[in-house]
Amino acid sequence: MKTILLICFLHASTLAFCQGEKDIIIQIDSMNSQALNYYDNNDIVNALNSINKAKQLSESINDSYGTALSNFTQGRIYNTIQEFDAAENRFEASFKAAIKINDNYLIANSFLNLGRLNKQKKSFSVELSYLENALKYASIGDIKDHDNKDTQQEILFQIHLELCQVYLEKNLPEDALIYLFRAEENLNHFEANSDSLGYYYYTYGLYFLKKELYNNAITKFEEVLNLLEDDKMNPSQDSLLLLTSAYEKLALAFNKGGLNEQAYNAILKYNSYKDIFITETKEEQNFIANSKFLIEDYKNDAHIANTERIEQVEITNQVKNINFIISIALILFFILIIALYKNYISKRKLTNILKVQNLHLEHARNEAVKSSQLKSKFISNVTHELRTPLYGVVGITSLLLENNDLSERDNKFLNSLKYSGDYLLNLINDILQVSKIESQKIELKSTSVSLKELIKNIVDSFEYKLQETNNKINVSIDGLVPNQIKCDNVRLSQVLINLIGNSVKFTESGNINLRVKLINLNTDTVNLRFEIEDSGCGIPEHKFETIFDNFSQLDENTNINYQGTGLGLSITKKIVELFNSKIELNSKVGVGSTFSFNVSFEIDKATKNDFEQKDLVKTIPLMGPYRILIAEDNKINQIVTQNLLKKNNFIPVIVNNGLEALKAIEIEEFDLILMDINMPIMNGNVATKAIREFNTQIPIIALTAADVENIREDCLEIGFNDIISKPFDNYEFFQIIETNIEQSKSRKFDNTLVKVS
Repeated sequence: MKTILLICFLHASTLAFCQGEKDIIIQIDSMNSQALNYYDNNDIVNALNSINKAKQLSESINDSYGTALSNFTQGRIYNTIQEFDAAENRFEASFKAAIKINDNYLIANSFLNLGRLNKQKKSFSVELSYLENALKYASIGDIKDHDNKDTQQEILFQIHLELCQVYLEKNLPEDALIYLFRAEENLNHFEANSDSLGYYYYTYGLYFLKKELYNNAITKFEEVLNLLEDDKMNPSQDSLLLLTSAYEKLALAFNKGGLNEQAYNAILKYNSYKDIFITETKEEQNFIANSKFLIEDYKNDAHIANTERIEQVEITNQVKNINFIISIALILFFILIIALYKNYISKRKLTNILKVQNLHLEHARNEAVKSSQLKSKFISNVTHELRTPLYGVVGITSLLLENNDLSERDNKFLNSLKYSGDYLLNLINDILQVSKIESQKIELKSTSVSLKELIKNIVDSFEYKLQETNNKINVSIDGLVPNQIKCDNVRLSQVLINLIGNSVKFTESGNINLRVKLINLNTDTVNLRFEIEDSGCGIPEHKFETIFDNFSQLDENTNINYQGTGLGLSITKKIVELFNSKIELNSKVGVGSTFSFNVSFEIDKATKNDFEQKDLVKTIPLMGPYRILIAEDNKINQIVTQNLLKKNNFIPVIVNNGLEALKAIEIEEFDLILMDINMPIMNGNVATKAIREFNTQIPIIALTAADVENIREDCLEIGFNDIISKPFDNYEFFQIIETNIEQSKSRKFDNTLVKVS
């Protein structure tokens, strides 16, 4: 029951609202009609008063039609009293409101009047745009005026004539003729008055005048005169204007046609009508001036009344606003107080939480630093402890391999043992390398390197593994590649060894091609491309990125049969990036892989000249045998180093610690000292400092299993001339020894020359 009552109530309310709105719309229509009547009777003030009331009511209920019609009527009124800017503004407002309700009559008429206004401003392009829009909406249909009368043909007729005159003004008579024909067709569908017909004939005459068809033009202008002079005894101002213009153009047509007498008579008629038109214009101007004066009075009265009403409303609103503002301010004040209190409580809690978290973080940081230090120390100790016995394993194996009396079977076993030792050493170096790269402790060095010798030594180091895998390495170096370049030979060697080793590991009974190609060569630098290609198993494309990650091999089940930590390619990629380059990979499963990278090197142009000068000026030949003191506490390492030196025509003398080395150097003369750093009683650092106090000439080389990069700076400050890392490469070992002895002898030779001179 309640639901039924509620529905009835809502229905009744809706009907009442609709009925009220309908009454307002009727009132608006009545006011608009009344305003039009006032306008037709030249009562401008009352017309504007009615229009303003209708407009206010229309806006109060969002009646777009009432608003559009009110604005349109206002535009006509302002146009009549020659307030053209105000008229243009009202016509624009009219079509904007009319578009909302698709009232084509008001839209087309608004555009038509806007076009006529711009014709007076001589703005032809704007006029044409408005007239074309008027034509567009007038052509749609359903063109009914305020009295519901169909006026489409009449409006189209007016638009076509206006367009015709625009094109005649633009000197486009052919386009103008099209619209004349269309206007003529429109005349067949509505009953035109004499003014409309006269305007049509006049426009036709203008067309013939433009086309220089003067007889035709005379005929049309005479039709205008016959129509208007016979039809009205007291013509309107528009008719007078049309008659005046027709006589003016008729005189011109007579003159152009050579009919001077008729032209003179037409001019007399033109002057007669012109005087009448001027008189009428003066009366109209008086009417306009009077209307404007009355409108201003109306506006002033309305303004005063409106001002008083507005002042009362403003006072009331001010009081309301003040009360509202005070209420809002109080509410906001209390909200702010509550928010500040909550914020204070929240901040205090957050501060306490942050204090506790900071303590935890500081503790965690200290633990992390301590753990990192322990890790570094552990890795350093472990690598030292591993390298020391490895030195013995690799060294003794190398010595035994030099024995020609070995059987083929023993030789094979020893090669296997040496390979295992080298493999274990590379594994240790890889682990250290990752740690250095991650801590960004690696800096590239620049030393003179023979690229061909470097590559030859690298390839020779794979001899045993190549035999084991039945592979072959083919080396191709571009003939224009300079022999001597400046680079970090250790890092470049590491990259090439890792890439070749990777290819050897994944290739069976195949070929590994090492190519060095010249990309660019100039006076100081050379840009080279290194390519390592194999015919191995290949790499799937989806694994191209992951194989360069640390330990990636450990994550791949397909690689469980291959040796290695999975660090080689990761280290290689990072070292290549240190060279400001990028490693590239091209691979296909079952076909093989190609790793490549481009590097720019500085050309060492001074090396050859330096050697030539040394040969020409002074050369101190190594006339051995030279006496070398070995300070080493490990018995196996003593045996290895001693036998290695003996085989190369050196005289080794062994001591067990730094103290014994110090005593030996005080008693005997030696050409060089190989000093182990970690020894009991007196270590190598202390012993070297003590020796340097009385002997600064003898070369002292640190022979250590520790990481060279971590101790190089300290060793040079202590007084070491050079460092050799255990296990060492034999070629590098003797090269360092011979270089230091040669430099020592050269210094002595220079000192002797100075004394003699």
